[in-house]
Amino acid sequence: MALVTFSNPEYKDKTVYAVAGSHTETLLKLAKEHKIPVHHDCQDGECGNCVVRVTSVDSKPAMGYHLTDKEITVLRHLGKLTKDDIDRLAVDDMPSEWRLACQMIVRDEDILVEY
Repeated sequence: MALVTFSNPEYKDKTVYAVAGSHTETLLKLAKEHKIPVHHDCQDGECGNCVVRVTSVDSKPAMGYHLTDKEITVLRHLGKLTKDDIDRLAVDDMPSEWRLACQMIVRDEDILVEY
């Protein structure tokens, strides 16, 4: 189980349990199940409306799921990632802090999601 804390200046922080590695439990699905108002539109990784900032709050090494091709395209278009960022993430094998909530699968780590 992972603890996911959703944080937004306009709403009270909310921490929920997530089933880690279910391969279907995206951040957006989790937010919708718990009535957390994460902005979204297409829900398919095309529009970028569900962009969130994700940081690990675990003491263990970050396990975050790699960016999907859709995320890379949209996050570059939104100016959240540069080509250098993408190259560095591939070499360092580290997760990006910027994600699309509809694409990111929850892993076995406690995270903070700022939306």
